[in-house]
Amino acid sequence: MNITRRRGAIAFFITLGALLVGLTITQSAWILLNERTVAFAILGIILFAALVAGVVLNTIFLVREIRRNERQDSFLNTVTHELKTPIASIRLYLETLQRRATSEEQKQEFYKIMLSDSDRLLATVEQVLKAVQLGQRHRLQNRTVINLESLVADCITITLQRHHLLPDSIVLEPVPGAVRLYTRGIAEDLRTAVINVLDNAVKYSPEGVHIRCSLAIVNYTSIALTITDTGVGLDSSQFKRIFKRFYRVPGRSIAKIKGTGLGLFLVRNIARQHGGDATATSPGPGLGTTITITLPLATETTPRITLSETSSSISH
Repeated sequence: MNITRRRGAIAFFITLGALLVGLTITQSAWILLNERTVAFAILGIILFAALVAGVVLNTIFLVREIRRNERQDSFLNTVTHELKTPIASIRLYLETLQRRATSEEQKQEFYKIMLSDSDRLLATVEQVLKAVQLGQRHRLQNRTVINLESLVADCITITLQRHHLLPDSIVLEPVPGAVRLYTRGIAEDLRTAVINVLDNAVKYSPEGVHIRCSLAIVNYTSIALTITDTGVGLDSSQFKRIFKRFYRVPGRSIAKIKGTGLGLFLVRNIARQHGGDATATSPGPGLGTTITITLPLATETTPRITLSETSSSISH
């Protein structure tokens, strides 16, 4: 159904462009035939300019539609790969356990790999579902006051365990003045946003993971969570594009890194639905990237949610 709609949209823009070009040619001939009548000539020029503007706008919309279709096709191919690969791996190890006699040590190793593949599969599914949820409605329910420092520390622990990293690979700097920073929101969604940024920072640091996180008050009304890595970095032209749905930064070295193109899209949408925003900066390719999530500052006037209440639901 989606493919049929996309093809129909492209066909519509192509047909509209052809009609506008035909009208432009007809209008040009009409202007030439009536060039002696000043009023007709002026009217013709105005109509001609309007038709040219229509052709230009139609071309712009057509190019955007084509690019969006390309991103969606890339997303579908990536998600298909992200789903098939762990399933094939789990099936292979299950068949091995079924057909061959294996030692207890080998069984434990197989179980460990299958659990890792299951986590990868679940993370991909949850990420797609989360993108659908955020795109359907503005989530207002279950808003509570959250200790952001505790939430970020918990996300760091999850990321270290998920990627089997040393504790000093991701460091959360102490908040200046030992101030407790609270924000109001949905703990599950904020956890998703922070973990997605941390996962991206890990994936795009092929030469070694060195990530620093910091929290600070901005303009007395907001909290800025800054996550800086030393990975592949970004060109300035990519700072806004990486937050678009399905978008992935081009390049051979980056193309090898697996992903759905939804991670940072979710981060920005979650931040904005909480009254904040997400931005990216980088000194340049190969010099690391900084993602900053800004959220409104809240006071501890209502019971805050605890880590035990939020750790039951973790999204990638």
